[in-house]
Amino acid sequence: MYYPFSWIKTLGRLAGYFALVCVLGFYFDALMASVAIGAVLLLLAHYWNLYRLNRWLWHSKKMTPPKTGGVWEHIYEGIYYLQRRNRNKRKELGNLVKRFREGAEALPDAAVVVDANACISWCNRLARIELGLSWPDDAGRRIDNLIRHPQFIEFFHQGKFNHPIEITSPTNIEKILEYRIMPYGDKHLLLVARDVTRVTQLEEMRKDFVANVSHELRTPLTVLNGYLEMFNSDDAQYPPAFMQKAFSEMTSQSRRMQNLIEQLLILSRIEASAERVYEKVVDVPQMLRAIESEAGALNKDKKHQIQFDVDSRLRVFGIETELRSAFSNLIFNAIHYTPAKGHIRVGWHLLGKEAEFYVEDDGDGIAEKHLSRLTERFYRVDKARSRKTGGSGLGLAIVKHVLTHHNSKLEIASEVGKGSRFSFHFSTELTVVDSNATA
Repeated sequence: MYYPFSWIKTLGRLAGYFALVCVLGFYFDALMASVAIGAVLLLLAHYWNLYRLNRWLWHSKKMTPPKTGGVWEHIYEGIYYLQRRNRNKRKELGNLVKRFREGAEALPDAAVVVDANACISWCNRLARIELGLSWPDDAGRRIDNLIRHPQFIEFFHQGKFNHPIEITSPTNIEKILEYRIMPYGDKHLLLVARDVTRVTQLEEMRKDFVANVSHELRTPLTVLNGYLEMFNSDDAQYPPAFMQKAFSEMTSQSRRMQNLIEQLLILSRIEASAERVYEKVVDVPQMLRAIESEAGALNKDKKHQIQFDVDSRLRVFGIETELRSAFSNLIFNAIHYTPAKGHIRVGWHLLGKEAEFYVEDDGDGIAEKHLSRLTERFYRVDKARSRKTGGSGLGLAIVKHVLTHHNSKLEIASEVGKGSRFSFHFSTELTVVDSNATA
C-alpha cells in the first residue's frame, strides 16, 4: 500500500544512516574513508535489491514480491500493485471478449470479420457451417480465396456495399445466401451471410405444390367418382364380387390420398421450418433402434434380411423430427422396392471426421438416366410399381429438403440388376462423438 509520507520516512532513514557514518568517521578520525565505505555499502545494497527485483520479474514463479525494507519495499509493492491491476484488466477484457464471442455464436447468421487486406480475423460457428470456413486454420487467409463465386468477388472488390447480393452457398448449391458487408471497427469489414433459400423459392414452391397436387389427386378422385356414379344408378344391380372389388379399390385410393396429404404436410413443415440445426444434439442410435422396430413390422411380408450396423457413440446436431423422416424414408423405401427375401444393410458410422448414414440393397437397381431426378417431387422410375406399393413420390423429396436444411446432400449409387446405395454425410461441425457411450 502506498503511503504519501513514505519518502519523508525514507529520507529520514538515509539521513540517519549517513549521520551514523559521519559519527564513526569522526570517532576513528577518518571521515572521508568512512563516508566512502558507507556509500559503497549503500550502493551494494541497492544493487542487491536490483538483482532480486530482476530475478522476481523474470525468473521467479511467485506472484508476491520478496520481503525487504526501505525504499525498495515501496518499489516492490508498486510493481506488485501494477501487476494485479493489469491482471484484473486482462481478466475483464477476456470476459468481454468471451461475451462477444458467445453473442456472435448465438447470431442466426454467418458472421466473418476481415481486415483491410481482406484477410479473415474471426468467424462464428455458423460461418464455418454455411461458408465452409475452418477456424483457426483459415485465420489470416483472404476471404475472396475461400468464397470463389465470381459474383461475390466482384461485389467484394467494388466496395459498394449499399445493397446485398444473393448467390448460392459455397458448401451447398441448393442453398441461397444473402451477403451483406458493412464497415466494422478500424479498417475492418463485417461480412454477414443469411440463408434466404426459403424466401426466394417460396413462390416457386407454391406453383409446384398446386400443379403436383392437382395432378396426383386427379387419378384417385376419378376412380372414386366413377364408382360412386355407378352406385347412384337406380336400376343398377351388381354382383357381390364386383361390389367387393369396388369397395377394395375405393379404400385403396382413399388411403393413397391420405398418405399423399400426410407426406405433403411433412414436406411443407420441413420447408417452412425455422429451427436451427446446431442447437440440439440428436441421439441417432436411439432413433435407429425405433426405426428398426418399425422396419421389422413392415418386413413381415417381404421377409428381407435387414442388418443394422450402428455406432452407438455417434450423434449429430440437428432437428430430430426431420432426421427421423429422412432416415425412415430411405429404410422403408428399400423394404418396399427390394424384391422379396432380399438383403438390406443400414449403416451409421464415423467416416474420417464426418458421420455417414447409408442404406444398401441388392434389389433391381435404378438406371443411370433416372438418378439425377429421383429427388424431384412425384418423380417415379416405375409408376405402376409405385401405385402397387402405395408410394407417393415424395419420400426422396422429403429426404432432399431435410438434408439441405442440415447442410448435407443425398448421394445415390445404383446399378441395374445389382442394387442401390443411398447415403449422406454430416459435416465435422455437426458431428458429435460421445466417448461415454459404448462403442
